[in-house]
Amino acid sequence: MIIFGVALILAACTEDTDGSPNVPPGNLNISSVMPDTGSGGTMVVLTGNGLGDIRSIIFEKESVPAGFQSTLNTETHLIFRVPPDAIGGEQNIYFTNSAGKTSSIPFRVLAYPSVSTASNFNFTEGTQITLEGNNLGDVQSVVIDETGEEVTIISQEKRQIVLEFPSSTSTRSPLKLTNSTGTMTTTQEFINIDKALLIFGDTYGEGFDDGSWGDAGVISNSEFVSGTASLGKTYQQGNWHLIGFANWWPTVPYDPSYTYLTVWIKGASQDYSLYITTDASEAGFGNYVDQNKLDVKAGVWNYFKIPLADIDFWSEGKTLQQLGFRIQGPDKQDEVFYFDDVMLVK
Repeated sequence: MIIFGVALILAACTEDTDGSPNVPPGNLNISSVMPDTGSGGTMVVLTGNGLGDIRSIIFEKESVPAGFQSTLNTETHLIFRVPPDAIGGEQNIYFTNSAGKTSSIPFRVLAYPSVSTASNFNFTEGTQITLEGNNLGDVQSVVIDETGEEVTIISQEKRQIVLEFPSSTSTRSPLKLTNSTGTMTTTQEFINIDKALLIFGDTYGEGFDDGSWGDAGVISNSEFVSGTASLGKTYQQGNWHLIGFANWWPTVPYDPSYTYLTVWIKGASQDYSLYITTDASEAGFGNYVDQNKLDVKAGVWNYFKIPLADIDFWSEGKTLQQLGFRIQGPDKQDEVFYFDDVMLVK
């Protein structure tokens, strides 16, 4: 009985595998790949013979490996995905089995440029903005979609590109990026500061001045997103404070062509909610309206592009004389926030 039990254990150990087909390496015969074109993440099916013992899949350009589940292999079919890092263009895919035998098949990788984040969304002539995403290393041209104006490429690599913006007639627009695969349009819009109503940039916009409650706003040359300065404001513990932008003369009459309020806000020591408030809103200056709430993350610059139609901001027949960002509290300690590129955008 003991000998029989040991024999069973040994047999089980010998036959136990990772679930891959229990087949010898043999010769590789590749007949087709479907589809024969795809972008990162596309599922691909390889057909042929001797595929059950494939151990590596390599895309030729820059030798990018493709992950796959060997448990899904059969002698005649292999399923894998185009790797997200695959370089775009025509190339071979190489398949190698455990005996070192290799075969290949042509494939066209689609690697359209993509943009996930931007260091800024506001520009004037000469502004440099860094975009992060994928497939940016072979971008050949970048243009402002609204006007077709060329944006200069300063530097680039696969996941990052640095751009310098021209003098532009655009108000706000996405960008069009073209690489060897094709052209894509960003979901992000980039706003021309020169075409916006500037409330505060490096300094107060025309007609605007400090209208804060409690401590005044203080221009800071150490904290900024655009240009060389932002406006800092200390919100004192337990007080009803706001940073205010006063526009006594000439006041800004209601203009339905303005569609967005934009602002960069650098958060304080913890997350807080600030409330947009104006003298021209239905609620009146200084009141809280939940739809006007901005959730500001601690210690980082937060970008807000708020559709005016979605907030209680301005109405027909009103003039905009004051804009503020008010806080409930802070309750535990004084807190400092910084504000940059406060603008109304058409």
